[in-house]
Amino acid sequence: MEPRFSTGQVIVRREVLDGREWLVHPLRVVFDDGCTLAAYLARGTPLTFGLGEFKWGLHPWIEFDHSWQSTGVLQLQRAQDGYAVWARWQGAELKDWYINFQRPMRRTERGFDTLDQELDLVIPADGSGYAWKDVDHFEERVRAGGFEPGEAEAVRASAAEVVDLIERGDCWWEQWHDWQPPTDATVPGRVPLEDNVTLGGGA
Repeated sequence: MEPRFSTGQVIVRREVLDGREWLVHPLRVVFDDGCTLAAYLARGTPLTFGLGEFKWGLHPWIEFDHSWQSTGVLQLQRAQDGYAVWARWQGAELKDWYINFQRPMRRTERGFDTLDQELDLVIPADGSGYAWKDVDHFEERVRAGGFEPGEAEAVRASAAEVVDLIERGDCWWEQWHDWQPPTDATVPGRVPLEDNVTLGGGA
């Protein structure tokens, strides 16, 4: 049986590339029913980056401050989905839904593993038209052979699935529209990299 997490519990999100940790950071669980996992990434949350040789190079965020600089985001993901939905705020108002295409989460005892797959989609909270983001980066990764066989096709299929949900007005994430970030939650501590561990979800 896969792990299920408690509200308020601090878990670990790992991006795993080449079988090694590429980016690691903590999240605080908001909701988990075994299928949908909602977790909050607070401003100031420390980010830990893998070092050494990766086929995609070092994580691009490594050049910036090693903490989450933007306002906090609520990360929503469901088992088997090739994407997560991030709720982003501007002040007290929900700004948009940021669809982050990524490998389906693989739950671990500490949290879950995934890997960002470049492509993103932004849906304004007011319901106006959505906009694609980082399409050029995704296509360049495809041309460079950076994806595993069938992986780019899986990303495109997930993108088509999300567009279909939007056009049918069946956006499951809208049930979180009125949720507000906690005002008293502490920022979790830094998560160190694990050594000498076989990691799941890598290429």
